[in-house]
Amino acid sequence: MLIRVALTWKAAVQTALLAVVVLIAACSNTPTIPPPSEVPLSKETLALLAKKGMQPGSPVFVRIFKEESELEIWKQRDDGRFYHFKTYPICNWSGTIGPKLSYGDRQAPEGFYTITPTLMNPNSKYYLSFNVGYPNAYDKSWGRTGDSVMVHGNCRSAGCYAMTDALMEEIYGLTREALKAGQPSFQLQAFPFRMTDARMAREKQNKWYGYWKTLKQGYDFFEKYRVPPNVIVCERRYIVGVVAQSRSDPAGACPAFSKQVVSPFTPLPEPAEMDIAKGNKLKGIANPDVEPTLADIKAAKQRQSAQSFPGSPLANAN
Repeated sequence: MLIRVALTWKAAVQTALLAVVVLIAACSNTPTIPPPSEVPLSKETLALLAKKGMQPGSPVFVRIFKEESELEIWKQRDDGRFYHFKTYPICNWSGTIGPKLSYGDRQAPEGFYTITPTLMNPNSKYYLSFNVGYPNAYDKSWGRTGDSVMVHGNCRSAGCYAMTDALMEEIYGLTREALKAGQPSFQLQAFPFRMTDARMAREKQNKWYGYWKTLKQGYDFFEKYRVPPNVIVCERRYIVGVVAQSRSDPAGACPAFSKQVVSPFTPLPEPAEMDIAKGNKLKGIANPDVEPTLADIKAAKQRQSAQSFPGSPLANAN
């Protein structure tokens, strides 16, 4: 009887051990879920990159237009020029058109900003984000204050540019891959609106008109050459499309510089249609401090179907 009990107990232990081994093996084959900052680009995004002759790790360039509530991603192709990849609706942003001046003014910045790997924030409380880099050298030369101005998810903004989480994941992934592939930084240009001559003409009496004329130089340079302009700061102003021969002092006299030489742009073949991400624009509809409600989203859709911003690639989007 004792022998039989011992054998039964031994068999039970062996069975239990076998179950543990099977469980461990099963767990080891379970795919791990990466954190949001490391989610691979989707098959659809990779397919669109291939369709447009772009590589996932090719250099990236970003433009923001406040009035239109749009963020654009441009990617470099084999000719060294940047081509439109996709336009993303900005879910919400704070303030009005015009630059950010001080901490707590709840104003989203405008200007030329440089995003380095250290400004990427994989642990943002607003899903994912990257720091715009405000205040930059120009802002500091004017004594402007503030910090932690981001492009982030969660569709909530207190001085930032807020996207939906899904769109921010794609934007973060595209910029992440470019930096991982060796792009040391990427330029972000934040504008009050699409800086066409006609739109600028409407702002001649605006106190920021002179500042916007300088920003327009950067807008026009990219439109003409499809490469981001080199920008230096001296005498408390942006100098666009130049190469300084020595280090520039943002508040001091400008150093000797030469004009940035770029050959004329001859575009490679590319799809005629503009790719537009689906999403809502809640500026002026939802409180930027809180997560939007279903009623906010419904109101945004109704407004977007009733009107569009002139010159915007989203004007004819579904």
